[in-house]
Amino acid sequence: MRVNHAGEVCAQALYHGQARVARTPERRLHLQTAAREEGDHLRWCRARLRTLRTEPSRLGPIWYGGAYAMGLLAGLAGDRLSLGFVEETEQQVAQHLQQHLQRLPAADTASRAVLERMRQDELQHGARAREAGGQTLPGVVRGLMRCCARVMTATAYYI
Repeated sequence: MRVNHAGEVCAQALYHGQARVARTPERRLHLQTAAREEGDHLRWCRARLRTLRTEPSRLGPIWYGGAYAMGLLAGLAGDRLSLGFVEETEQQVAQHLQQHLQRLPAADTASRAVLERMRQDELQHGARAREAGGQTLPGVVRGLMRCCARVMTATAYYI
């Protein structure tokens, strides 16, 4: 759950950065709404961490700062690419959550419920971004995003 919490910190930061430079009020509202919904996920993960008697990653401020900068860059690339960034982010997060669900002990029904709800929400965020005009990102950008996510995932697990 520590990794999922770190991911939700990043998701909020991405959306905040993108919303900061969105070119239209509609796009800004779309991104701010997604950030608020990710806030629910952040609270759910934090609650599970407390129940499991563990702490979130101590690198939260670094995750937030780096993801905010990435969100700014995505936003500066234009609204269509910014929405494509949202779609790709949410697809990758949904894949991570699916993998986590497969490894989760069957007895941990509380964590399973949280992760399944989060996965559904992430898929909806991605679909909304696509419907709003999101442009498919180049393969190299998608690969770079996966690489950054792997670094965050591996690091957040331990620190």
